[in-house]
Amino acid sequence: MRQQQNISPSLPVSGLILAGGAGRRMGGVDKGWVHWQERPLILHAIQILQGNSAEMLISANRHLDQYRALGHRVITDTNSHFEGPLMGLSAGLAAAREDWVASIPVDSPLLPHDLLHQMWQAKMDKDLVVVRSDTGLHAVIVLCHRRLLPHLQTYLEQGGRKAQDWFRDLEYATLHLDEALLCNCNTPEDLT
Repeated sequence: MRQQQNISPSLPVSGLILAGGAGRRMGGVDKGWVHWQERPLILHAIQILQGNSAEMLISANRHLDQYRALGHRVITDTNSHFEGPLMGLSAGLAAAREDWVASIPVDSPLLPHDLLHQMWQAKMDKDLVVVRSDTGLHAVIVLCHRRLLPHLQTYLEQGGRKAQDWFRDLEYATLHLDEALLCNCNTPEDLT
């Protein structure tokens, strides 16, 4: 599949790459630095967002200097217990310079390079766009307005960690993508 780069001007969106996980299914390694097609996954994620977002943030909890060397702002979770991607989304919403934040996981290198534009068009009058496929919601690939940060923080403070549960009581739009574009590199086998 051929993907285009920089097909449209940037949007008033902070792009957020969620790279702060423990990588348990990958043997405990930092997935951002795992190679897929001869390049670290973090470089694939940057390529997906670069040119379409007004700024880029990397949510990471390890190898911070390596991530900073890529030239983008690096943010960390409020604690170091690897409590899931919503901690990274919360930190990203708090740190973003733009009112809108689009998050993607570091381990989904096949996401389309016009993803931000597709989400922007799908949002209509909603504060949240969640990507879905025929198999269900992909709740860490979202476009989210900063005004939802208090709602997310309350969910986290109450012990919630499941990405697909925090927005159940919110109105949101969805963007349908083909399942093949959403595959994750969660295990060493997925890299092949």
